[in-house]
Amino acid sequence: MARRSPLSAPPAATPIVDRVDRSTRSTRSPAAIVKQLRVAPGATLDLSKIATDATLGFHKESAEAELAETKLRIDLLQQRLFAEQRRSVLLVLQAMDAAGKDGTIRHILSGLNPAGVQVTGFKAPGGPEAQHDYLWRVHAACPAKGELGVFNRSHYEDVLVVRVKGFVPAKQWKRRYRHIREFERMLTDEGTTVVKCFLHVSKDEQADRLRERLDDPEKRWKFRKGDLDDRALWKDYMAAFEEAIHETSTKDAPWFVVPADRNWVRNLAVAKILLHTLERLDPEIPEPEEGLEGIQIV
Repeated sequence: MARRSPLSAPPAATPIVDRVDRSTRSTRSPAAIVKQLRVAPGATLDLSKIATDATLGFHKESAEAELAETKLRIDLLQQRLFAEQRRSVLLVLQAMDAAGKDGTIRHILSGLNPAGVQVTGFKAPGGPEAQHDYLWRVHAACPAKGELGVFNRSHYEDVLVVRVKGFVPAKQWKRRYRHIREFERMLTDEGTTVVKCFLHVSKDEQADRLRERLDDPEKRWKFRKGDLDDRALWKDYMAAFEEAIHETSTKDAPWFVVPADRNWVRNLAVAKILLHTLERLDPEIPEPEEGLEGIQIV
């Protein structure tokens, strides 16, 4: 079932950006990261040959400060997007369990103005959702004009888990690639910029994170026995991700494969992809109401 929730209110301003060590900070621009991680339309993937532990030229000692600086720029542009009220952005996060979708959302978007940010988590459809087509609940959760929307899982579950678990026949899930391309094209034509990130974690790293969840009383609630069932189907899931990305990475709604073994790399990479998206939109603050000159507030 879809779950929408605003982010927490922004914390007090911090001077962390002023402490960035320019000698160790990476010089990787958002455009360079986008170019490196973007999947070209029609590209054939072999995820086993794409590093999950790459650093992308980032430096761990300055990553926190660089992320804070990137977030400040995202915050400014998101506020302009909200004020403009003409376009929207949808960030889709997909991954295997324990790849860090929740952590990515928390580290990148916490502190932004909650008025213009909505996060939606998708679980197995139930109730009215199960009585409609698979895109019905997804379309209803798409961001309105001025909003930055984030999907924690998404409509891609309907060509991933349903394929791997055999919930629907192959003929049915295969035709959904066309549905999804056309759905995202419609969103794009109507003013929503769609950005999709696959958080690429290794099987070994996933094992470590699942053990940590099981061993830590504060994290054990996240562990599901079904996680082990999905883990046993790792190769099937990788094949499903490869085909889904191949079939649906388009010029207007691209996929990005983000290395996710190192949390600090994952967070910074997704932040720079989001920043690049907002910079290209370049939202503008509306003109103020006429006749404000000379007004005195007493």
